[in-house]
Amino acid sequence: MNFETSEPLRPQTGPVPHASSQVSIPFWQGCRSEELRYQRCAACGLANFPPTENCRQCLSAELRWTAGGGVGEVYSWTVVHRPVTAEFEPPYAPAIITLDEGYQMLTNVVGIAPDDLAIGMRVQVQFHELGADLTLPYFTGAG
Repeated sequence: MNFETSEPLRPQTGPVPHASSQVSIPFWQGCRSEELRYQRCAACGLANFPPTENCRQCLSAELRWTAGGGVGEVYSWTVVHRPVTAEFEPPYAPAIITLDEGYQMLTNVVGIAPDDLAIGMRVQVQFHELGADLTLPYFTGAG
């Protein structure tokens, strides 16, 4: 197996498993509109992600959807060369991104060579359509 890491990472091209629920519909609609949406609690101000019915901090149901800037930094990442499931084409880099709005998102990094990834690297969202009903937010170097 070739573990060459100088080529930029690419988005997935085929169907990929993803979690969706009634609570997350506004998030997925935002992705189709190329808008990164998250919930903010009207009672305490906490940014909530992934989508939930009650605030993780104060348990209020007063969560409001808002559009974020889609910019943040890499908190943690890894490069996968041997995927767990055949739906994913390696290599790919799952990462936890800390968004400037104060929440974290598990996603993938694209457009950057794996050797160039670093904790604290500034990144911005980049949307990729995988079909009529699915657009995924990936992150790439902030320019």
